[in-house]
Amino acid sequence: MIAASLVRSSWMFPHLVMPASGAPWGIKARHVPPGLVATGLWLSALLGAVGTAAGLAAVQRGARPSLRLLFAVAVIAVATLAVLPPAGSTDALDYATYGRIMALGHSPYVMTPYHLRITHPVFGQSIPHKWQQYVSVYGPLATTEQFLAAKLGGASPARIVFWLKLWNAIAFGVVAIVVDRLLRAKPAMRLRAHLLWTVNPLLLWDLIEAGHLDVLAAAAGLLGLIVLGEQSGAAWPRVLHALGAGVLLGIAADIKINYVLFALGLAWVLRRSPAALAAAGGGALAVLVPTYAWFGVPAVKAVLARRNTTSADNFYQLFVDLHQNGNSRLALIAGVLVVGVAVLLFRRLPPGLSSWPAIRPALALSLAWLFFWPYQLPWYDTMAVCLLVLYPASRLDWLVLARLTAATISNMPGNPWPPAGALLAAVDHLAVFVISPLVLLGAAIGLVVLCLSRAWKVRPSDGSPGAAAAGLVEPLTPAPG
Repeated sequence: MIAASLVRSSWMFPHLVMPASGAPWGIKARHVPPGLVATGLWLSALLGAVGTAAGLAAVQRGARPSLRLLFAVAVIAVATLAVLPPAGSTDALDYATYGRIMALGHSPYVMTPYHLRITHPVFGQSIPHKWQQYVSVYGPLATTEQFLAAKLGGASPARIVFWLKLWNAIAFGVVAIVVDRLLRAKPAMRLRAHLLWTVNPLLLWDLIEAGHLDVLAAAAGLLGLIVLGEQSGAAWPRVLHALGAGVLLGIAADIKINYVLFALGLAWVLRRSPAALAAAGGGALAVLVPTYAWFGVPAVKAVLARRNTTSADNFYQLFVDLHQNGNSRLALIAGVLVVGVAVLLFRRLPPGLSSWPAIRPALALSLAWLFFWPYQLPWYDTMAVCLLVLYPASRLDWLVLARLTAATISNMPGNPWPPAGALLAAVDHLAVFVISPLVLLGAAIGLVVLCLSRAWKVRPSDGSPGAAAAGLVEPLTPAPG
């Protein structure tokens, strides 16, 4: 992954003009076979997934590797990928474009990247063609972050992306540190959390190297659910905690609107405490209302009007010809499935830890949406992984890891340049339109089967047989039936 990122200019487009000095750093390599890059990235993702799975299995069997070594590897990997040019996706360059538009005094919810390409041709060299006719679909706080990066990076797209990736790396590290501190008394869960998040090569590629802003929303959303603290019949959350949780979840949704699912999970937990619920709602609105009011109606329309209803590797294509029949009925079918599976998960998902009761409902809603909505990309799975690390180990880990692996591989290498040949194209087509949809379908079916059978095989939170009996794993509500 590092090698492919270093030689990005030889296989990815659009062209990225590197600054004369300072980060990001890359190598101006020539004649690097695109097939070698694509094959290497596919193998790296597969190897990373197998390594993560092996680590999880080893921890379940009692292995306790050095946490210092894990952190050292993570710091080196994150720092290295953060200072390299973005690879595997052009989204980071879209972010830079929207930030530059705002820095020039325009609204990215009104002005499209195409107009910036025409008026500023030097910057326009690095504007991706795919989305150049579309305005930003990200929340106002995401746009503000992109604006700040553009002010710091100036007219250099590479420098703007560097600042965006740097902040992503910081948010990624904050989640790792917070989770480590919260789980310091539970060695098995602590190691599992770092395997799923901190040293997971798939997340490092999708979030740090590709530079997707989902990690910012995930960090704010997770902190919001944690801030709420313990909630039970004898210990209702303080209004101040609920207010803080609402503010943080408002920030998450203001970056990416799908994180409103976290807020719905919080509302479910607070449904019997009107004061706390009102405080949480007020905190979220205190963030969302001013920012959307500042950018106006175009921002609301842009965020709500999602352009794509299906991603290339969705499993619905195995049953329906989307090009021939369209997506209007599919959206309705998928919506019904999401709601139905969410209800099923609310009833059948294993109990979480009582310390963070909002994790369970937020995870249930996130899983239903991720597994069954037809437009998903691997970095979207961040919202499930960041919650899963604070949830007891179970067979659910394998389903989430399988989804993340299949989707990451199907989105690699990104944009190969020049064309890599007929054989590689055939392999890519097989991965995107056959293998990945089958894996995603299998994961979706597996989730429903686990709910119906309750064969989750939950592991004790501290790795010892007596953990559940000692009260370390407690249900949020009584088990149905």
